[in-house]
Amino acid sequence: MSLDIIPTGITLSPAYRQAQRTLAQWLERGTDSRQVHFIERTTWGLLDAVEHDRLARWLAWLSLAASSRGDTRLATRIQRLDAALDQAITHAMHLLPGQFPATRGRRLRLSA
Repeated sequence: MSLDIIPTGITLSPAYRQAQRTLAQWLERGTDSRQVHFIERTTWGLLDAVEHDRLARWLAWLSLAASSRGDTRLATRIQRLDAALDQAITHAMHLLPGQFPATRGRRLRLSA
């Protein structure tokens, strides 16, 4: 097998990295500031369709993890940040492995 055909990984655009970095900082702070909203909406507009899906899938995993702990703040904050982003995350949740239902904001059962 030639080494030329082995994939080297995903190359993320600077716009995607900036969007993910901005969202991560926003999530860590736990506060909603207008400046972050503006930066995120501006950065979100620079992403192509594939990067939109990647970012939505990343946030869907984070949202699912938060809701499984009973934390509904993330879903509420994302809804306030951007309705289109919230819709994309809801759609991405249906596509996650295991066909998780879009139950953001509801605690998942921890036992069978």
